[in-house]
Amino acid sequence: MKMAVFFRRHSALIILLFLSCTSEEVQQSDFVEATNVQTLERELLTSVNDYRVSIGKGILEFNAIAYDAANDHNDYMISKGSLSHDNFNQRASKIYAETSAKEIAENVGRNFQTAEEALQWWLNSPSHRSSLEGNFTHTGISVKKDNLGNIYYTQIFFK
Repeated sequence: MKMAVFFRRHSALIILLFLSCTSEEVQQSDFVEATNVQTLERELLTSVNDYRVSIGKGILEFNAIAYDAANDHNDYMISKGSLSHDNFNQRASKIYAETSAKEIAENVGRNFQTAEEALQWWLNSPSHRSSLEGNFTHTGISVKKDNLGNIYYTQIFFK
């Protein structure tokens, strides 16, 4: 009898505790889908490919799977409010599973006002430059703006 009274009085609290602990709700509340800046995406792909041709590398083909992964990662970074390579292994695993990829790399950045500015910043960073100049064949570039006007960039490369 005492247990039945306890559950009636506290059932709403128990249900709320149970619901607040589900991973699905945590993921959904942390994930914000931002708007793509497609002009910058196209300009950056052109700039990257122009640079690669100028150094004797092949152009990178657009790949929708890499683009989707880059978009998801930008949404993640926007929800966190910071740059990161968090969960890179998960993105890479998905790309490996859905393509014939043998190697995958990623560049991220924030608040470049132009595609050329993003490219120059990446070229000035040895690790980012290595990805840009790598022996890759495919790419997806996502550029998204958050509600504060910050612009996030993710480029995924693979071969």
